[in-house]
Amino acid sequence: MRQLGRTGIEVSAYCLGTMMFGTGNPDHDDCVRMIHRALDAGINFLDTADVYGYSETEEIVGKALKGRRDEVVLATKFNGPMGEGPNRSGSSRRWIMAAVEGSLRRLRTDHIDLYQIHHPDPHTDIEETLSALTDLVRAGKVRAIGSSNLPASEIVEAQWVSQQRGLHRLRTEQPTYSILNRGIEREILPVCRRYGMGVLVWSPLAMGLLTGRYRKGTAPNDARMRWVPQHLTDENKLDAVERLLPVADAAGVSLTHLAMAFATGHPDVTSAIIGPRTMAHLDDLIAGATVTLDDDVLDRIDAIVPPGTDLGPLDVSYTPPALTRPALRRRPVGERSAA
Repeated sequence: MRQLGRTGIEVSAYCLGTMMFGTGNPDHDDCVRMIHRALDAGINFLDTADVYGYSETEEIVGKALKGRRDEVVLATKFNGPMGEGPNRSGSSRRWIMAAVEGSLRRLRTDHIDLYQIHHPDPHTDIEETLSALTDLVRAGKVRAIGSSNLPASEIVEAQWVSQQRGLHRLRTEQPTYSILNRGIEREILPVCRRYGMGVLVWSPLAMGLLTGRYRKGTAPNDARMRWVPQHLTDENKLDAVERLLPVADAAGVSLTHLAMAFATGHPDVTSAIIGPRTMAHLDDLIAGATVTLDDDVLDRIDAIVPPGTDLGPLDVSYTPPALTRPALRRRPVGERSAA
């Protein structure tokens, strides 16, 4: 067990991510069995989101936790689009108050242990969001609040606003982190350490690249390839995988277990989110939970992917508006002259 930041809540080093339940694995009963298997193995931390399966996943989790709710630190997220219309997504007070009621109903519980902002919302003041989340904590519907995919500057801003306005502060951050995407080591992790925030990292297996399933010269035609094609065909990442495989072999572990041990071995990482689709996937991940890496192995990993380095972006990672909207980088044509 590890401390979830300074909340006083203890969680397992593996957090069971449920994004594949419902969409990736449509068998609800099998998904329930997987959740029970994880709990029986000692995983007490579950992460989901209202947008997963457009509410189907939360329904599955709610069914699985019947009679076992007190065993689990339950985390879910809001912000993604949950239907037609302009006000059924985002981080406004209006949507947060509606979204939490939907999640509570689907999860069959009267409280959420960790309620997270799924993505940054450039259209909403962080004070608006934190004020609504503070009210939920005071009402007993939420125990702690956190964020996901926030840049370091926005984490700092949120902490400052909380202090200045007397609002509950973000207690956790959920960024992507793997051997192939180590960018959070530069600013995100030091900032989280400074503010005593717990860190749940998603995609420690780099969307499947660090399972060894995707190799140079192969092009599996599966749903994941259609979802994140740029990531899975990135030559830099595929080259790194080929160099990491011998490292795993020399350490006597699979590439999957090497990747998970790397993620959970960082002192600023509280939990690594696993996202199994089948019971076999889950059992393999559980089997590698005791793997640790010595300094020699970590040095070899550093030589392949230097600390703080992202070999390439994930197709599904958050990209700030300044990078996606050319108008934010370019003066109007009539104002470009320096004369």
